[in-house]
Amino acid sequence: MPLTTLQVALPRPLPAPFDYLPDDGREADAGWIGCRVRVPFGRGHAVGVVVGVGPSGAADAVLKPVLERLDAQPLVDAELWSTLGFASRYYHAPFGEVWATALPGPLRDGEPVLDHRAFGWRLTPAGRAGLETLRTGRPKALAEAWAATGDAPWPEARLDLEHPGWRDAARRLAERGAAERVPMPAAVRAIGAGVTLNDAQAAAVATITGARGFAPFLLDGVTGSGKTEVYLEAIRHALAQGKQALLLVPEIGLTAQTIARLQRGLPVEVHAMHSGLADGARARAWAAMRSGEGRVLVGTRSAVFCPLPEAGLILVDEEHDASYKQQDGIRYHARDLALWRGQACGVPVVLGSATPALETQRQALSRRLTRLVLPARARAGARAPSVRVLDVRKRKLEAGLAPELLDAIEKTLERGEQALVFRNRRGYAPVLLCHDCGWSAPCKRCDAPLTVHGVGRRLICHHCGYRAPKPNACPDCGSLALQPQGQGTERVEEALAARFPNARIVRVDRDTTAVKDGLAKRLAELGDGPGIFVGTQMLAKGHDLPLLTLSAVVSMDEGLFSADFRAGERLGQLLVQVAGRAGRSERPGEVILQTHHPEHPWLALLLSGGYAALSAALLAEREAASLPPFAHWALLRAEANDATDAEAFLSAARGHLLGAAGDGQRVPGLDWAGPVPAPMPRRAGRARFQLLLRSGERRGLQAALGAAAPGWYALPEARRVRWSIDVDPIDLY
Repeated sequence: MPLTTLQVALPRPLPAPFDYLPDDGREADAGWIGCRVRVPFGRGHAVGVVVGVGPSGAADAVLKPVLERLDAQPLVDAELWSTLGFASRYYHAPFGEVWATALPGPLRDGEPVLDHRAFGWRLTPAGRAGLETLRTGRPKALAEAWAATGDAPWPEARLDLEHPGWRDAARRLAERGAAERVPMPAAVRAIGAGVTLNDAQAAAVATITGARGFAPFLLDGVTGSGKTEVYLEAIRHALAQGKQALLLVPEIGLTAQTIARLQRGLPVEVHAMHSGLADGARARAWAAMRSGEGRVLVGTRSAVFCPLPEAGLILVDEEHDASYKQQDGIRYHARDLALWRGQACGVPVVLGSATPALETQRQALSRRLTRLVLPARARAGARAPSVRVLDVRKRKLEAGLAPELLDAIEKTLERGEQALVFRNRRGYAPVLLCHDCGWSAPCKRCDAPLTVHGVGRRLICHHCGYRAPKPNACPDCGSLALQPQGQGTERVEEALAARFPNARIVRVDRDTTAVKDGLAKRLAELGDGPGIFVGTQMLAKGHDLPLLTLSAVVSMDEGLFSADFRAGERLGQLLVQVAGRAGRSERPGEVILQTHHPEHPWLALLLSGGYAALSAALLAEREAASLPPFAHWALLRAEANDATDAEAFLSAARGHLLGAAGDGQRVPGLDWAGPVPAPMPRRAGRARFQLLLRSGERRGLQAALGAAAPGWYALPEARRVRWSIDVDPIDLY
């Protein structure tokens, strides 16, 4: 007689759950479903979630009991459980891996749900009395800051912002009995009168707050049009209805300023969730939202999985941003899951952008989304910047900078204003080249050149992280004529420092913002004085810098001739976003675009009709060529030490897929390309191949994947490769 067992999904790349017996010989029932359990697995143990209760697959199976039931009740509610199931089915990922992706680290490891109350620190009476005896250093600085506010404790969130690295000093004070950690009293904030909205903003807010049930919106507003104010008023309305709100942002660097702006206008604490926070902080925010005491959450893409038992509103800022697409593990798109959750919760979903993704544009055109337009900048006196295209053909450039651009920067500094010089490539130079024989420094593990860093002193691969010192001579011909070719942000910074030795120059890229709150700190360095920002696309996203009046793009030509069919869309989005940083206050702004191809049709469309004209033309091209969003894709990737193993797996996977329609027959409505080497055939020492599946109907593609994907795990060829499925890929690399 079959045993009654627990079916446990584990965070492993395996499609089916594992059977275990309940612990202590207890009878299994449906009350186990949704609860975490610790189970023996291999030579150790693992934490999984019970997804079913039923008979074992084999009557005589020797099953192990679970080691521990970790939850008395299901960890998440029915809506989030359903959303995780949808993500597993749509992205064809094992449910156990989706479940683990959705949880903060401590919960994945089996720890109990944390106390979500906010805590703070203050001096004890002994600490206050002994303040003068403390030696100079961080503990004393911290104690003096606490003493200045009397007995009121400092919230840990405030300490994170104002005293980075404070925890060791606080612990030392606590060990001496000079400080204590206490729960924060509930914050009492009066609801203010709100912001003053212009007519377009007010109309958008009225439409959003007037919606009943699920209602998807595209908030299409030019840069500086006040989308955040619309978000704020919509959140205030949700709170007044006793509901929760979730606001997704694309980058960690945007969370601090977004939270600060919301916190000033909301009567509740605004919680944060992103990978830059400690595991405990993320777990507490998750627990606060799960309990319903947390009312507003701002987070990056993983926050889309946060519990929302009293959901009232979901917002996705800069919805076009590629950062919402997870590029490893479970390759989900947070924007698309936000729409699914909104439908499951029956609440409005607002996608905001000045440069909407073409997928979103098509949904708006087909009336599946309601478009709300903010046509002008919201701040009084602010207007769109003027745009100047510099033809740099046959021009002498200084580290890629034209004389006219340098003159414009000089005038900006003389007026006491700020300039932004955009170069979307970090490092000193993209390539180290031998001028005599043409040798270039390659990565030993990738099919890519090494990037020159450290003002030409070291070489780094931006794909696998491999590092090497710069050679003294060419390895091929022995020549000493090794020259960095091209410009990265370091080289641009060096040239500007030489030209403007007295100017403050702040470089903003991944290298300079790796520390906690690095982006916010770099942006604050210029303060309210003149200076120059040099940076990558980090500078293009949502930052409001009132003194910035000049935005300059050093080179845009790579985007004009890329082989990626999304290049035109991405270039248009990037240029509009960079331009949108200039002139956001009453001071007029200017945008300078350097190019060797001023006559390019994409650029002409962008200048004459803005992003709307460019996106309309690109949509027409995509439709004529049957490219997304007019077709639906899935990319099957494989990598192995031996290229033949990766190719063999994809060939076997394709054969298995065709077997679903009969021996060698074409699956109706499905086309494919490959297997072929990936655009970067070797990365981090492993050969990479891919198989692209295409269909004109999403349902047909999903049906084919659903029938074939479970069998791919059992293919003999799968044992020698790492493979993944990417549904709706946005990057073929």
